[in-house]
Amino acid sequence: MNIRPTRRSRRVLVDMTPLIDVVFLLLIFFMVSTTFDKQTAIKVDLPEASNQTEENKQPQHIAISIDAKGHFYLDDQELVTHDLATLKRALGKAAVDNKEIPIIVTSDKQAPFQAVMTVMDAAGQLGLTRLSFLARATAAEGE
Repeated sequence: MNIRPTRRSRRVLVDMTPLIDVVFLLLIFFMVSTTFDKQTAIKVDLPEASNQTEENKQPQHIAISIDAKGHFYLDDQELVTHDLATLKRALGKAAVDNKEIPIIVTSDKQAPFQAVMTVMDAAGQLGLTRLSFLARATAAEGE
């Protein structure tokens, strides 16, 4: 007498055809829906208007460059002398009573540190506190 139940191994098969159909329908839907972002075909040439005159425009930022010898350049123009008083006058004239104007300092890597400190001192004495120092990113090791 055989009491053990007989196990029949049934293999369950999953039909992939409906899943593939659904994926293709979703793909088509997304392809069609993302191409509707084109502008209208009507070309309109808008009129121009200016609410500021050229002499009243204030600069967006002040760029100060320091070369390897410690010479100052304000917006690509070299200052006559390279001392604190001249730099303060030039910064004050460029800032036009705007204490929130950003100052972007670009310095040569061989520039004396005293020149960078002079720029920071002049800006601080004038109340200009938004200083940024630009640097070039170093290449990763192994490149």
